[in-house]
Amino acid sequence: MSQHAPLVIDIAGTSLNDADRQRLAHPLVGGLILFARNWQDRTQLQRLCHDIKAVRRDLLICVDHEGGRVQRFKTDGFTHLPPMRALGEMWLRDDGPAPGTGALRATNAATACGYVLGAELRACGVDLSFTPVLDLDFGQSSVIGDRAFGRDQRLVSVLAKSLMHGLLQSGMANCGKHFPGHGFVRADSHTEIPVDRRGLKAILADDAAPYRWLSTTLTSVMPAHVIYPKVDDLPAGFSSRWLQDILRGELGFGGLVFSDDLSMAGARQLNGKEISYLQAAMIALAAGCDMVLVCNQSLNQSQLLDDLIDGLSEAQLKGHWRPSDASDERRLALLPSAKALDWDALMVSAAYMHAVSLLP
Repeated sequence: MSQHAPLVIDIAGTSLNDADRQRLAHPLVGGLILFARNWQDRTQLQRLCHDIKAVRRDLLICVDHEGGRVQRFKTDGFTHLPPMRALGEMWLRDDGPAPGTGALRATNAATACGYVLGAELRACGVDLSFTPVLDLDFGQSSVIGDRAFGRDQRLVSVLAKSLMHGLLQSGMANCGKHFPGHGFVRADSHTEIPVDRRGLKAILADDAAPYRWLSTTLTSVMPAHVIYPKVDDLPAGFSSRWLQDILRGELGFGGLVFSDDLSMAGARQLNGKEISYLQAAMIALAAGCDMVLVCNQSLNQSQLLDDLIDGLSEAQLKGHWRPSDASDERRLALLPSAKALDWDALMVSAAYMHAVSLLP
């Protein structure tokens, strides 16, 4: 029987120290998220990923690597990927003899983007990128903006599916975010809690539509730290109404649910009160998250990660939190199964060179 390992943590530097190894070896830790501070060059990243897997083969190595302004590794050969809006704009540009040629070029370019993104990361040992963004661009969210493919949920869904096809060709799973939609609200959930006052019917017809249409393709989903008070008083990532009744029940999603970063200001304010990281993690897990992200807490020798691991262990022993076998099966399903091409072989492969030539 696998052990439910719900915590995704980070490390401070470009290599593992003893405290990192001890945390990563803990059975409640199931993954690690990398940031730009963990990057020096490809050789260092490959060594770091190798050392992480030497601690435990089943640890899921993740990164936010979408393209545009959200791309953690940009030097030493990594392709500068376009923001997703560039693909949406390509869709709308028809320059052929018949309508729809722009859309067809854009879907092909999106698959190329996904392949390049996934293959370069996998060549360095990274398992999963938190992409694609399924939010709609309403023109008012500074945190989403050009990270979105566009405003039309049909365009977003087809381009996201094409991108996920490219990820799949590289052997990488995917993560649709931020369910049910972050694009309508102005506030940035990194610093405050956005509130979206639309009703469920409007959200399901518009922002959440890609999750219904892609329910057979998405392998993981990340909910938004946004409150939709006409549906639930809790942010989506803490709401069993959103995660279990709607995402799994109504929309048919069967993959893994990651919480967004519990370090964000929007994550630890519930009903006007500030809650601890442990409380936030337990509420998110109880609501239907399979894994919870706790980012940037390894810095400055913070005790917080150790306290969280110890607190969740104690909660499990006392029966306040029950592990889920299904959650860990979903986590293990996100690990790549095919062997990755190494960097030098990738650079001269026909599929990679063709994909790079198609990028906008």
